[in-house]
Amino acid sequence: MRLPGAHNARALAVTVAFAVAIDAVLAVAFDWCVTVEIASSQEKSALLADIARDFNASAPRVSGRCVRVNVTRRASGDVEEALARGWDAKIDGEPPVVWSPAARTWLILLQQHRAALGASELIPPNVLTLMQSPLVIAMPQEMAVALGYPDRALGWSDILSLARDPAGWGSVKHPEWDPFRLGKTNPTISTSGLHALVSTYFAAAGVERPLIEADLNNPATVAYVRDVESAVVHYGDAVSTFLVNMLDADRRGASLTFASAIAMAEKEVRDYNNGDPLSLGIAGVGPRVPLVAIYPKEGTLMADHPYAILNAPWVDDLEREAAGAFLTHLLSPAVQARFTDAAFRDHAGKPGAQINAANGLQPLEPRRVILPPDGPVLVRMQRSWNDLRKRAHLLIAIDVSRPMGEALVPGGETKLALAKQVASAALEQLAVDDDVGIWVFGQGSTDAPYRELAPVAPLASRREQLRALIADLSPSTQPTPLFATTRIAVRSLAEHFDPKRINAVMLLTTGRNEDQRDADRQGLLRELQSQAEAKFVRVFAVTYGPSADAESMKLIAKASRGAVYEATDPKAIGRVITNILSNF
Repeated sequence: MRLPGAHNARALAVTVAFAVAIDAVLAVAFDWCVTVEIASSQEKSALLADIARDFNASAPRVSGRCVRVNVTRRASGDVEEALARGWDAKIDGEPPVVWSPAARTWLILLQQHRAALGASELIPPNVLTLMQSPLVIAMPQEMAVALGYPDRALGWSDILSLARDPAGWGSVKHPEWDPFRLGKTNPTISTSGLHALVSTYFAAAGVERPLIEADLNNPATVAYVRDVESAVVHYGDAVSTFLVNMLDADRRGASLTFASAIAMAEKEVRDYNNGDPLSLGIAGVGPRVPLVAIYPKEGTLMADHPYAILNAPWVDDLEREAAGAFLTHLLSPAVQARFTDAAFRDHAGKPGAQINAANGLQPLEPRRVILPPDGPVLVRMQRSWNDLRKRAHLLIAIDVSRPMGEALVPGGETKLALAKQVASAALEQLAVDDDVGIWVFGQGSTDAPYRELAPVAPLASRREQLRALIADLSPSTQPTPLFATTRIAVRSLAEHFDPKRINAVMLLTTGRNEDQRDADRQGLLRELQSQAEAKFVRVFAVTYGPSADAESMKLIAKASRGAVYEATDPKAIGRVITNILSNF
């Protein structure tokens, strides 16, 4: 017996399947589908990509054409910088139709930067919010309890008190936790870093009104912000970098000496506690010491995840229509429920079931939400960070061994030529009162695998001198003593460790070790991982070579809580250096 409507349902299914098949053929043969490229901030990118796949599978259409939504994870600050100067596809990739940073503070910055350049406005009026997540100070639960959590309201003033107290955690009867260590992301790239900087300024000024230029000129306000920055153990380009390393430290029973607090979005606290430090939506084994969210008593900013359909010359009317269709889908109750299930608050700021004490979160917080300052003040705040940030104690080690004389591609520049460009770019971005030294390795004597070009000292007036030394480098005929140089460089910085600075080694290398006198990679990794927290030196690397050679650098970076990058495209070197220095 045929059920009523079964024929119609079957016919509809066949029609939809046929339409999807035709769309697939046309998309390849005639570029028929309207593609909506979305540049999304990291913490929601995986979820947004899943939602986009489901949306695409429903065969959406606008003006008779199929729609395909593609989500790319991009740091909010990177997209703002690219849009401000003018998007370059060769450097920046496919230009977005929609930009969804973590917060509209980035829209304010873009509008201000574009206006300063006399460029056209890219952000439309009345940009809607997708979901919300307030900035919190995440702390290991035991540490928060030692400060009075959850009964006592805590905030930036408590961070400042611990940062200024020579006894650190000893002032609250926990000297075993050593000095107070704050983790923060770079406010020129990351929303958490930007919002932490802004909220610290608000806490320092102690006012209810929006901040004005005069507040930023107040010496007491500047001293407050500078002292909070002095508590930073190191910066990062993404909160996930801290959380991955913290979870690894937790597995070794060392999370309480890894970091005392990290500024992040509320949602990321729940993700970490679920064993998902990258916010991929894949729960794993949670930490032994969970994090709890401290909602700063002085007030905090909300990451409101705007959905900006750009008024850019590369965006046409059909793309705007398709982007609008996807926005309608994102604001639907079913999709909003997916956001709240992922520990976001909905587009109106209403918390869902995941915002609970079991996840280290408080649904009745934050008590006070701070609005971002206007464009000129926000721009000045962001720029001030380079003056107020904790300074670096950096050793740049440049590989000049035989493999660095090879061209990366036939007829192209040598690996050493690219490494020299990176080293020079790093000198340009460092401040005059950062400490920097330069070694070369693969050109040393039989007694030492490296040669010191310049000692670690304040950059000050040495910039041109160091740049000239780098320019004169040429490849040798010697093998690469990578492991020995890394070992000695880290030991050297540890012996001359500056607790008031961020101590790091930057390696520019193929990633290959050719020195059989020291081929003990596992021994090196154990040594890096077991460094004393009070004198921990991180290793950051830029590699030039096959992925097989880069494997050692990935392991070295992980063991030292650093990072590894590629800088094979001269046009992208500036961004690579920004990302590296963001981690210091």
